[in-house]
Amino acid sequence: MRPYPPHAARELPGADLKTLVVSDASEATAAVAAEIAALIDAPRPRGESATLGLATGDTPLGVYAELVRRSREGLDLTCVTTFNLDEYVGLAGDHPSSFAAFMRRNLFEPAGIDDARAHIPKGNLAEADLEDHCAEYERAIAAAGGIDLQLLGLGRNGHIAFNEPGTDFDSRTHVQLLTDGTRTANARGFSSCEAVPTRAVTMGLGTIREARRVRLLAFGSHKAAVVERLLRGPVETAFPASCLRDHPDAILWIDEAAGERMR
Repeated sequence: MRPYPPHAARELPGADLKTLVVSDASEATAAVAAEIAALIDAPRPRGESATLGLATGDTPLGVYAELVRRSREGLDLTCVTTFNLDEYVGLAGDHPSSFAAFMRRNLFEPAGIDDARAHIPKGNLAEADLEDHCAEYERAIAAAGGIDLQLLGLGRNGHIAFNEPGTDFDSRTHVQLLTDGTRTANARGFSSCEAVPTRAVTMGLGTIREARRVRLLAFGSHKAAVVERLLRGPVETAFPASCLRDHPDAILWIDEAAGERMR
């Protein structure tokens, strides 16, 4: 399998959260994919597999494209266990705008990941069943031995997964009311902003913080302000991503544009 050339990242000095800066986002996504590939290939006891926490949206697409490329060159993802961060309430898994459909298109089907090992919250349950489903999702993560590496994007208001400002740092999988800003940012996959669901099932911040590794990605000048707040602002529930500042193995990957306020 052809290795990807080494990345040319520089570490941002003085940041509480380890931050690696690259000239182009493709360098970061390739490096994260290489780390995931090494994790998958690492020897482990019989019957165990790597467990990945996965995100949706434009930000991780480069990671998924590189994993698909590697799978065609010999990387075996058939035994990987995955847990996605979130899903919209009210959307069935076969809805084209669901996160389940996104993952099937961009990773699961082209990389050959077993459907039985790919876990995504269910958004189309009866209202009375949502709370039990959230608890069941937490139990499934625990039964898998926890998440080895959690992939994240960074929302413009500091949300990670769909944990909006004000979410407790010890929160578990739950139903989250989405802000208008978050819905607007996610409107591209829908016919209009009004068509974006108002709620989602999301992993909680406490669940995310328990992942053994966390890799957070933020690219583009439109993320510069939120990157600056993450690295220079206070640790507070008003800015959910700040909960990662004391994680023992979290890395923020940014491009030069996203880091323009940190110069």
